[in-house]
Amino acid sequence: MLFQIITFLLDVAVGLLTGLCLLRLYMQAQRIPFSNPVGRLVFALTDWIILPLRRIVPASGRWDASSLIAAYLLQMLQYLLLWLMMGAGGGQALWLPWLALCGVARVALSGCVGIVLIYVILSWVQTRSPIAMVMERLAEPLLRPVRKVMPLIGGIDLSPLVLLVLLQIGLMVLGYVQAGVLM
Repeated sequence: MLFQIITFLLDVAVGLLTGLCLLRLYMQAQRIPFSNPVGRLVFALTDWIILPLRRIVPASGRWDASSLIAAYLLQMLQYLLLWLMMGAGGGQALWLPWLALCGVARVALSGCVGIVLIYVILSWVQTRSPIAMVMERLAEPLLRPVRKVMPLIGGIDLSPLVLLVLLQIGLMVLGYVQAGVLM
Protein backbone atom coordinates (compact mmCIF):
# COMPACT_ATOMS: atom_id res chain seq x y z
CA MET A 1 0.00 0.00 0.00
CA LEU A 2 2.86 2.40 0.79
CA PHE A 3 4.33 1.76 -2.65
CA GLN A 4 0.99 2.67 -4.26
CA ILE A 5 0.77 5.90 -2.26
CA ILE A 6 4.32 6.90 -3.17
CA THR A 7 3.69 5.99 -6.81
CA PHE A 8 0.53 8.09 -6.85
CA LEU A 9 2.18 11.12 -5.24
CA LEU A 10 5.17 10.84 -7.56
CA ASP A 11 2.88 10.53 -10.58
CA VAL A 12 0.90 13.62 -9.55
CA ALA A 13 3.95 15.79 -8.79
CA VAL A 14 5.98 14.76 -11.82
CA GLY A 15 2.90 14.75 -14.06
CA LEU A 16 2.08 18.34 -13.10
CA LEU A 17 5.64 19.54 -13.65
CA THR A 18 5.88 17.66 -16.95
CA GLY A 19 2.56 19.11 -18.03
CA LEU A 20 3.71 22.63 -17.17
CA CYS A 21 6.90 22.14 -19.20
CA LEU A 22 4.84 20.92 -22.16
CA LEU A 23 2.37 23.79 -21.70
CA ARG A 24 5.28 26.24 -21.79
CA LEU A 25 6.50 24.62 -25.00
CA TYR A 26 3.02 24.78 -26.56
CA MET A 27 2.36 28.36 -25.45
CA GLN A 28 5.67 29.48 -26.95
CA ALA A 29 4.93 27.62 -30.19
CA GLN A 30 1.51 29.34 -30.39
CA ARG A 31 3.14 32.69 -29.56
CA ILE A 32 0.88 33.28 -26.59
CA PRO A 33 2.24 36.09 -24.43
CA PHE A 34 3.34 35.06 -20.98
CA SER A 35 2.12 38.30 -19.40
CA ASN A 36 -1.23 36.66 -18.54
CA PRO A 37 -1.88 34.81 -15.26
CA VAL A 38 -1.46 31.38 -16.88
CA GLY A 39 1.86 32.35 -18.44
CA ARG A 40 3.21 33.81 -15.22
CA LEU A 41 2.28 30.64 -13.33
CA VAL A 42 3.91 28.43 -15.96
CA PHE A 43 7.11 30.49 -15.88
CA ALA A 44 7.23 30.58 -12.09
CA LEU A 45 6.89 26.81 -11.76
CA THR A 46 9.22 25.77 -14.62
CA ASP A 47 12.07 28.30 -14.67
CA TRP A 48 14.10 26.26 -12.18
CA ILE A 49 14.52 23.39 -14.65
CA ILE A 50 14.22 25.07 -18.05
CA LEU A 51 16.60 28.00 -17.62
CA PRO A 52 19.64 25.83 -16.82
CA LEU A 53 18.78 23.57 -19.77
CA ARG A 54 18.43 26.57 -22.06
CA ARG A 55 22.11 27.37 -21.50
CA ILE A 56 22.94 23.96 -22.97
CA VAL A 57 20.15 23.57 -25.55
CA PRO A 58 19.00 26.83 -27.16
CA ALA A 59 15.55 27.28 -28.67
CA SER A 60 15.23 26.46 -32.35
CA GLY A 61 12.61 28.53 -34.14
CA ARG A 62 9.19 28.37 -32.52
CA TRP A 63 10.01 25.24 -30.52
CA ASP A 64 11.75 25.42 -27.17
CA ALA A 65 13.75 22.20 -27.03
CA SER A 66 14.73 22.81 -23.41
CA SER A 67 11.07 22.59 -22.35
CA LEU A 68 10.68 19.26 -24.13
CA ILE A 69 13.94 17.93 -22.69
CA ALA A 70 12.88 19.06 -19.22
CA ALA A 71 9.58 17.18 -19.58
CA TYR A 72 11.44 14.06 -20.72
CA LEU A 73 14.01 14.29 -17.90
CA LEU A 74 11.25 14.64 -15.31
CA GLN A 75 9.52 11.51 -16.63
CA MET A 76 12.85 9.67 -16.77
CA LEU A 77 13.49 10.60 -13.14
CA GLN A 78 10.04 9.33 -12.15
CA TYR A 79 10.53 5.95 -13.83
CA LEU A 80 14.07 5.67 -12.47
CA LEU A 81 12.81 6.27 -8.92
CA LEU A 82 10.02 3.72 -9.38
CA TRP A 83 12.49 1.20 -10.80
CA LEU A 84 14.82 1.72 -7.83
CA MET A 85 11.91 1.36 -5.37
CA MET A 86 10.96 -1.94 -7.02
CA GLY A 87 14.42 -3.35 -6.43
CA ALA A 88 16.29 -2.28 -9.59
CA GLY A 89 16.38 -5.78 -10.96
CA GLY A 90 16.88 -7.31 -14.35
CA GLY A 91 17.35 -5.65 -17.69
CA GLN A 92 14.27 -3.50 -17.24
CA ALA A 93 16.47 -0.41 -16.95
CA LEU A 94 16.85 -0.54 -20.73
CA TRP A 95 13.13 0.23 -21.04
CA LEU A 96 13.26 3.35 -18.84
CA PRO A 97 13.89 5.78 -21.76
CA TRP A 98 10.96 4.25 -23.67
CA LEU A 99 8.71 4.44 -20.62
CA ALA A 100 9.71 8.08 -20.11
CA LEU A 101 8.84 8.85 -23.74
CA CYS A 102 5.46 7.15 -23.29
CA GLY A 103 5.02 9.15 -20.08
CA VAL A 104 5.63 12.45 -21.90
CA ALA A 105 3.14 11.42 -24.60
CA ARG A 106 0.59 10.46 -21.92
CA VAL A 107 0.95 13.82 -20.18
CA ALA A 108 0.69 15.63 -23.53
CA LEU A 109 -2.53 13.82 -24.44
CA SER A 110 -3.96 14.35 -20.96
CA GLY A 111 -3.03 18.02 -21.19
CA CYS A 112 -4.89 18.30 -24.50
CA VAL A 113 -7.94 16.76 -22.82
CA GLY A 114 -7.67 19.34 -20.03
CA ILE A 115 -7.29 22.24 -22.47
CA VAL A 116 -10.36 21.17 -24.46
CA LEU A 117 -12.47 20.61 -21.32
CA ILE A 118 -11.56 23.97 -19.82
CA TYR A 119 -12.17 25.67 -23.18
CA VAL A 120 -15.62 24.09 -23.48
CA ILE A 121 -16.61 25.00 -19.93
CA LEU A 122 -15.42 28.59 -20.37
CA SER A 123 -17.28 28.84 -23.68
CA TRP A 124 -20.52 27.93 -21.90
CA VAL A 125 -19.97 30.63 -19.29
CA GLN A 126 -18.97 33.17 -21.96
CA THR A 127 -16.43 34.90 -19.79
CA ARG A 128 -13.93 37.33 -21.33
CA SER A 129 -11.17 36.89 -18.82
CA PRO A 130 -7.48 36.66 -19.78
CA ILE A 131 -7.56 32.96 -18.94
CA ALA A 132 -10.49 32.35 -21.31
CA MET A 133 -8.63 34.04 -24.16
CA VAL A 134 -5.51 31.95 -23.48
CA MET A 135 -7.54 28.75 -23.40
CA GLU A 136 -9.22 29.68 -26.67
CA ARG A 137 -5.85 30.25 -28.34
CA LEU A 138 -4.59 26.92 -26.97
CA ALA A 139 -7.68 24.92 -27.96
CA GLU A 140 -8.33 26.31 -31.44
CA PRO A 141 -5.30 24.65 -33.13
CA LEU A 142 -6.35 21.32 -31.61
CA LEU A 143 -9.97 21.68 -32.73
CA ARG A 144 -9.30 23.10 -36.20
CA PRO A 145 -8.54 19.75 -37.94
CA VAL A 146 -11.63 18.14 -36.41
CA ARG A 147 -13.82 21.08 -37.44
CA LYS A 148 -12.67 20.68 -41.05
CA VAL A 149 -14.07 17.14 -41.06
CA MET A 150 -16.97 17.48 -38.63
CA PRO A 151 -19.75 19.87 -39.71
CA LEU A 152 -22.05 21.68 -37.32
CA ILE A 153 -25.03 19.49 -36.42
CA GLY A 154 -28.16 21.52 -35.77
CA GLY A 155 -25.98 24.58 -35.25
CA ILE A 156 -24.01 22.87 -32.49
CA ASP A 157 -20.26 22.34 -32.67
CA LEU A 158 -19.53 18.76 -31.63
CA SER A 159 -15.83 18.93 -32.55
CA PRO A 160 -14.70 19.15 -28.89
CA LEU A 161 -16.60 15.95 -28.12
CA VAL A 162 -15.07 14.17 -31.14
CA LEU A 163 -11.60 15.39 -30.18
CA LEU A 164 -12.05 14.23 -26.58
CA VAL A 165 -13.06 10.76 -27.81
CA LEU A 166 -10.01 10.62 -30.12
CA LEU A 167 -7.70 11.75 -27.33
CA GLN A 168 -9.12 9.09 -24.99
CA ILE A 169 -8.56 6.44 -27.66
CA GLY A 170 -4.99 7.71 -28.01
CA LEU A 171 -4.50 7.39 -24.25
CA MET A 172 -5.86 3.83 -24.33
CA VAL A 173 -3.52 2.83 -27.17
CA LEU A 174 -0.59 4.47 -25.41
CA GLY A 175 -1.43 2.63 -22.18
CA TYR A 176 -1.57 -0.64 -24.08
CA VAL A 177 1.82 0.03 -25.71
CA GLN A 178 3.35 1.03 -22.39
CA ALA A 179 1.95 -2.04 -20.60
CA GLY A 180 3.24 -4.27 -23.43
CA VAL A 181 6.77 -3.12 -22.66
CA LEU A 182 6.42 -4.03 -19.00
CA MET A 183 5.07 -7.54 -19.64
